[in-house]
Amino acid sequence: MSKTVQINMTEGPILGKLLKFSLPLIFSSLLQLLFNAADIVVVGRFAGDNALAAVGSTGSLINLLINLFQGLSIGTNVVAAHYFGANKRDELKDTVHTAMLLSVYSGIIMTFVGVLFTTPILRLMQAPEEVLSLASLYLKIYFGGITATMIYNFGSALLRAKGDTQRPLYILFMAGVINLLLNLLFVIVLKMDVAGVALATVISQCISAVLVVVILIKEKDEFHLELKELKIKMRIFTQIVKIGIPAGFQGIMFSFSNVIIQSSINSFGPVLIAGNSAACNLEGFIYTSMNGFSQGALTFCSQNLGANKIDRIKKVVWISQFSIIIIGLSLSMIFLALGRQLLGIYTKSPEVVEAGMLRCWVIFTTYYLCGMMDSMANSIRGMGHSFMPVIVTIFGVCVFRLIWLFTFFQIPQFHLPIVIYLSYPISWIFTFIAHLICYNKILKKL
Repeated sequence: MSKTVQINMTEGPILGKLLKFSLPLIFSSLLQLLFNAADIVVVGRFAGDNALAAVGSTGSLINLLINLFQGLSIGTNVVAAHYFGANKRDELKDTVHTAMLLSVYSGIIMTFVGVLFTTPILRLMQAPEEVLSLASLYLKIYFGGITATMIYNFGSALLRAKGDTQRPLYILFMAGVINLLLNLLFVIVLKMDVAGVALATVISQCISAVLVVVILIKEKDEFHLELKELKIKMRIFTQIVKIGIPAGFQGIMFSFSNVIIQSSINSFGPVLIAGNSAACNLEGFIYTSMNGFSQGALTFCSQNLGANKIDRIKKVVWISQFSIIIIGLSLSMIFLALGRQLLGIYTKSPEVVEAGMLRCWVIFTTYYLCGMMDSMANSIRGMGHSFMPVIVTIFGVCVFRLIWLFTFFQIPQFHLPIVIYLSYPISWIFTFIAHLICYNKILKKL
């Protein structure tokens, strides 16, 4: 944990370094998903389908409320990687201290918003009455500890900027084991249901936050964190915001469309909600595997832009794209073949399993398109253009899906769950093509 890890992304073979960067990031995300899946499994097995639906249905709302600040952590990663690639040490130090203080402010704001507004938003999302009170309780506890989540996200973004994806993996493993043990204690032994799952998550996130802060304090390079020097440097803050706010706004709009989709799914009742939640959890394992290379494209492009190596950026973009296609297709086919068995881990209900399989058939056969879309957007963002991917994604994903739901889906003969799911792959294709056009225009300018 005390060993400093760095990757020089501006020289040498790309694929080997991309794998060295991305694989720990993938394993970190997979571990996080495994422990999140443990939440769902424990709730589904020992607290019933209503509790499962309550926890599962909160994901889109959580993402909606925190995505703006998650965008700022992306901005932190891009700015720090750029200065690291350009070897600007003073600016890098200022980025570390500005980002970590910004993470605390972000968490405080999120606690206020999350605790006050989750219940009214859940009502707007048409959450069934038998699910509403449980989902509301889960979210209030979750957002009560969101500051720790923000601290970890910003801290790990700084470590990723220099290629260190290994120590965040160790942190998540330790915190995840504690989360799992607390789940078993709170839900099975103490019968706390969704409150126990939320409390276990908050405690584990606090442990993650403490560990990432300790690592930064013990760093010997420009990433060293000195608590007494925590201060918002406006020049750095402006750069983080310039990258982060568009990325966060994109995430908000993306999540807003998902909230509308979740509302449409909610209208079909608890069985579909539970099946959809379990299937979404499975999707997460494939998405994070692809997203590791997408995050690699973001950081590699940013470092090479700082070093002014444009030809190397081109190679990074296409190596990450081909890596995503291979891993996305491979995992999707495995998960689809084992779909019923995997969904059966989450629930004992055959009806919920079949409801989950409906989503699996549509998403798993096309999911690599989502990875390609995200990687191209992150490549553009790493090349210093944060506004362009936002516009493309808003219209290609969010606006398209909303139009789809409010027009085609409203036709009686097409008012079916599968019609909702078909909006995903169609939007991924349109958006990737638009991102590709933008990427080629940016290359010409560079």
